[in-house]
Amino acid sequence: MLAVLIGLGVWQLERRAWKLGLLAEFARSESEPAVPLANDPRPFMKVHVEGRLRDDLAATYGADVRETKTGSVLGEQLLVPLERVGAVPIMVDRGWVPGNLRPASKPGIVSIDGYVRPPDHPGWFSPTDDPVKRQFYTLDPARIGLALGLPTVAPFTLVALGPHGVPDPAETLPRPPNDHLSYAITWFGLAVTLLVIFTAYVRRSLSGTAR
Repeated sequence: MLAVLIGLGVWQLERRAWKLGLLAEFARSESEPAVPLANDPRPFMKVHVEGRLRDDLAATYGADVRETKTGSVLGEQLLVPLERVGAVPIMVDRGWVPGNLRPASKPGIVSIDGYVRPPDHPGWFSPTDDPVKRQFYTLDPARIGLALGLPTVAPFTLVALGPHGVPDPAETLPRPPNDHLSYAITWFGLAVTLLVIFTAYVRRSLSGTAR
């Protein structure tokens, strides 16, 4: 048990180092200007892309309550395919919209800055997607594209970056929490506690044997 607790503590320290590297990568990407989208961009890279937004194929992702001037409002992330010349379409997360609002895009070719988000995969407790209503809870561009009649799309989502508006896009890259140090301290603390209890038990046993 002592070895298991120490192993868990070491694992959390390794996870902390990995998370610090990831956060540093996010900060670096955020400080750099967006670059033209390549065929195989690295995850969370800030990129620039041009194309035509297909509002007729708009869908939604997730559910999120936000505070507005009128109070708490339930909304969703607006997903719109972006058609590109000479390349497959990309699912673009344009940002949060309240209720069933579907704001139209500017006609013609548009330019979008955003970051590359890898695909998600449904878990045990993920809500069930509703392709008929174009409402999705797992951000898997391949499955969403098929539901929208697009057999081939880019294997990632472009999360738009920009100022507040409707839709309300992301303003920064994600910042996942880094609580691994506190977890490591907990596991190491339990290991120390176990060692103290075992030492007291051995001393008591030896004392009883001596009598």
